[in-house]
Amino acid sequence: MKAIVRTNFDDSVSAYDAYEQRTGRFTALARLLAAELSARADEPFDTVLDAGAGTGASTRVFAERARRTVALDISHEMLCELEGAPRVEGDFDHLPFVDGAFDGVAFTASLFLVPDPAVAAREAARVLRPGGVVGAVAPLGWVDADGTDVFADLERQSRSPTGADAVEGALADAFTVTTGTWRFATTAENVRRFHAIPAMAARLYPKLAADERVAKARELLAGLEGTVEQRWRWIVGVAE
Repeated sequence: MKAIVRTNFDDSVSAYDAYEQRTGRFTALARLLAAELSARADEPFDTVLDAGAGTGASTRVFAERARRTVALDISHEMLCELEGAPRVEGDFDHLPFVDGAFDGVAFTASLFLVPDPAVAAREAARVLRPGGVVGAVAPLGWVDADGTDVFADLERQSRSPTGADAVEGALADAFTVTTGTWRFATTAENVRRFHAIPAMAARLYPKLAADERVAKARELLAGLEGTVEQRWRWIVGVAE
């Protein structure tokens, strides 16, 4: 599973950056998550681990709030695009840091990509100091004006490897958590752009090669029109 995730994101650098330049979605999620983390921190951040940093949109946000932000990602190709912060290639199940190394750990749009978020949650608890904070964001999907899932009448559902409920449950087992939902108005075209990222097209066609799955996703979503709402669940926890 980890090798598949790594390959999917290694293949996604240019499409990921194109989507972010168009929508600013990952930056927006990171800013909102950073605000929730700061509101629950017992003191200003000194060190933050950006777990699942991608090409650096979230890292740049957390670097504004902390003296030192470390960017960790499983994808070598993603990390090669990231500048201005220490970079560590690794996965969430075995964080290569000593106990209590960080004031905050942020999984901005990343924890739902692992098969067992409970392991990652325990690792986050280990590398956080007492009173440190952890945050994660997980997608809840897209709905049209009457609240209907835009994939309801399509032959495929856009599903994460791990659902938002499982992400929340994993963090709740390791931390005292608070949760909520963020809603973004977006367009059908941006839903297509999201699934033009090979790693995100794998939500629809996980067994196909990158180019094939993107082409199939484009075909599947060709009929979507107008404005839709994208929803994300956020979860913030405090370490004991």
